[in-house]
Amino acid sequence: MKNLMRKTFFSMVVILLCLGVATISHAQAMFNLPGFSANTQPPNDDGSTGPISVSSALGMSSLDYFGNNYSQFYINTNGNLTFTGPLSTYTPSSLSSIGEPIIAPYWADVDTAVNGSAPVTYGSVPGSPDFNGQQAFGVEWNGVAYYASADKLNKFELVLVNRSDVAPGDFDIIYNYDQVQWETGSASGGVDGLGGVSASVGYTNGTNAQTYVLPGSMIPGSFLDSNLSTGLIHNSLNSNVLGRYIFQVRSGNVINTNVPEPGVLTMLMGMGVPFSFMLRRRRRLA
Repeated sequence: MKNLMRKTFFSMVVILLCLGVATISHAQAMFNLPGFSANTQPPNDDGSTGPISVSSALGMSSLDYFGNNYSQFYINTNGNLTFTGPLSTYTPSSLSSIGEPIIAPYWADVDTAVNGSAPVTYGSVPGSPDFNGQQAFGVEWNGVAYYASADKLNKFELVLVNRSDVAPGDFDIIYNYDQVQWETGSASGGVDGLGGVSASVGYTNGTNAQTYVLPGSMIPGSFLDSNLSTGLIHNSLNSNVLGRYIFQVRSGNVINTNVPEPGVLTMLMGMGVPFSFMLRRRRRLA
């Protein structure tokens, strides 16, 4: 009977581990909607778009972001969106000290001018069922290189969703990650895309009081796919989709739960010591 219980237990563990690996190792958080690739930013290093009107992008007059109403924004190649002007800074720093509002799905040294890199694309989708019928604007870094190599590529997406159905100026912010292979450009102290001053993820109005930095920001190795514990594709926030992090902006304030939720494999890894102990014990009893 004990042997049967052990075999059943270990079979369940193997099944859960397989499910976890299958689910996590092939993250598909990005929406990849055709509208999000309607416009292409020319290949560049540290560039930005011109001002994009909130009205044309989201069908609302302005976004209420920490009490300020913005009628336009800029997409910056280095993995972020700003409101008061373009941002060419390629090495991330403390979000609370940059002195300007920013939404940063992956602030690091993206270089789309490198041969082998995909460009940054962006555009709108009106009334998509993916967003409960609301208009959304997406930016895709779908296979982008770092400065100055394309031997590793990242795939991530920023989506803004019109939520003026809740209140004027309200919107949602969604960060999606399908692949994170690099974290740093060589001009930021990285070697082969790793180490140095690594990527930062979060948002801010430019001050300490209104800043959120995702745990693992600027800590080398934290966000990579190879990190099964804190890698961006292995966790989520306010979503049951791995690799997806959702923030609601209501009346100018960003609502979030502050702590990313781990995926199946991450939780099972936390039980690794008991598993290994039981495996060793089973071998002795066999």
